[in-house]
Amino acid sequence: MQRVYFDNAATTRLDPAVLEVMLPLMQDNFGNPSSIHGHGRVVRSAIEKARKTVASLLNAAPAEIFFTSGGTEADNTAICGSIDTYGITHAVTSPLEHHAVLHTLEYLAKSGKIKLSLLNVDEHGRLDYDQLGTLLKANPTSLVSLMHGNNEIGNLLDMDQVGELCQAYGAVWHSDTVQTMGHYRHDVQQLKADFLVGAAHKFHGPKGVGFLYARPTDRAAIHPFIHGGSQERNRRGGTENVYGIVGLARALEIAYAEMDAHRHHIEGLKQRMIDQLRTSINDVRFNGDSADLDKSLYTVLSVSLPATDMSDMLLFNLDIAGISVSGGSACSSGSDMGSHVLGALPGLNPDRGNIRFSFGKYNTPDEVDFAVSKVAEMYMVKA
Repeated sequence: MQRVYFDNAATTRLDPAVLEVMLPLMQDNFGNPSSIHGHGRVVRSAIEKARKTVASLLNAAPAEIFFTSGGTEADNTAICGSIDTYGITHAVTSPLEHHAVLHTLEYLAKSGKIKLSLLNVDEHGRLDYDQLGTLLKANPTSLVSLMHGNNEIGNLLDMDQVGELCQAYGAVWHSDTVQTMGHYRHDVQQLKADFLVGAAHKFHGPKGVGFLYARPTDRAAIHPFIHGGSQERNRRGGTENVYGIVGLARALEIAYAEMDAHRHHIEGLKQRMIDQLRTSINDVRFNGDSADLDKSLYTVLSVSLPATDMSDMLLFNLDIAGISVSGGSACSSGSDMGSHVLGALPGLNPDRGNIRFSFGKYNTPDEVDFAVSKVAEMYMVKA
């Protein structure tokens, strides 16, 4: 049976060129990078070369890049570290954030460490920037945590506007850039963000490794989130995931080198799917700004299908048909709670069927045609 994969926002296929650079660190160069002998020095050199590669791509200094176990740890490090180190008592986020951010801030608020403000969201998933300015004016030295690209509905944040507001009111700004890292260029000399985040498996690297960019400021360096060792310049305890780090750097290097070509290819696939769904299915809609290629992640398309008695079984039936997709964030797969992102959009009909198609460089036009044909079979096809 033919099987196609349109869940690249959850994870991507490992690039063979990435595996190639990882294998020597798995098989031959096995030393502990904290060891001072020759075996350790070879591995330490590999980590520092990877750090320089990531820093160069972001136009950062190597000392500003810290490797983590993934995006969730990097988010937690930035949020908890800045609140703890700087004595921040107020944070601003949105109800659309990934749970790595939203649950962390909700926990800190419930614990009494901060007051948490959520930005208003309209029916398209667009944030209220005026409200953000008002909140920051009323609460000096806040933490702002807003993602660059939404992993479920694809909406893009106005990074420049948020950066200017944070700078004007002295706020610390952390942006979860997990979905856009490797798909958009991030120049930290142009951005005003204090913290950016990456996860290798979102751009055809290995799972279980990510990084945090931390802007140097007049403030003290944030306290570590994980204690117990002097690794990562005393910022993150634990023996480094060496082959993951080397794979991350190679994957990001490839992503930047091939970004324009990949974007052109993927945007073509996304537009092809939009056009075919509109032609094939009555009353098809698209959540957020995901159908607007100028305002959304080019890798994500959130589709809203007419309410039928099969809506609850939609993903299951698609899986049987050979199509791997999500109904929301893959981090909530198996949950009965549904998508918190879609639930936060005013006026959204909960009875409609929702699919998140997310595209990658390995997808093809034939796969788009196959997926649309299977979805159309489940719904009334237009005459």
